[in-house]
Amino acid sequence: MCRVLGVKNNNYYSYQKLKPQQSVDTEHQELLQWVKNIAEFSDNTYGERRIQKALNTLDYPVGRRKTAQLMKEANVWVRYKKKYKATTNSEHNKPIYDNELKQNFDFQSANQAWVQDITYIWTSEGWLYLAVVIDLYSRKVVGWSMGSRMKAQLVCDALTMAIWQRKPKAGLIIHSDQGVQYASHQYRRILRTH
Repeated sequence: MCRVLGVKNNNYYSYQKLKPQQSVDTEHQELLQWVKNIAEFSDNTYGERRIQKALNTLDYPVGRRKTAQLMKEANVWVRYKKKYKATTNSEHNKPIYDNELKQNFDFQSANQAWVQDITYIWTSEGWLYLAVVIDLYSRKVVGWSMGSRMKAQLVCDALTMAIWQRKPKAGLIIHSDQGVQYASHQYRRILRTH
């Protein structure tokens, strides 16, 4: 056949050797496309283990290292979901205050209304809770407290710091959620005292 077509034997055999590499390249492109599709389907929440499992299910036998390489080449990254920790426990039988703020967040001077809340921060040693008091007029943090436990003392310390720093007059509105910390006897005693 080479003689009839006028092609040298070594050129024919070189071409034959290149042929499988071209099909491997096509398979590689298919794999990249599948990795992109799987990542898009999962909203970028699948890591290399899940993508590897999906590729194996689709009859592409790959290991974790190969999957990681494919993800990197396809520019696919995992978007981790933020850990959620509830900070409000309103399932209690303690007395709660009325909503005096009534969605009015605009005030003309400082120390007319403060808002309070608790948030959490994940550290290498576990959860760290942060209670803050913010003046609605200036949007400044006027009191804060941190601790490893989400007890009433945490919000009481933040409120005490705010009162100590600002020395507000009577009539100040303090708004918070209806969590058990803000309904505690200790917290209500600080409000009554000041």
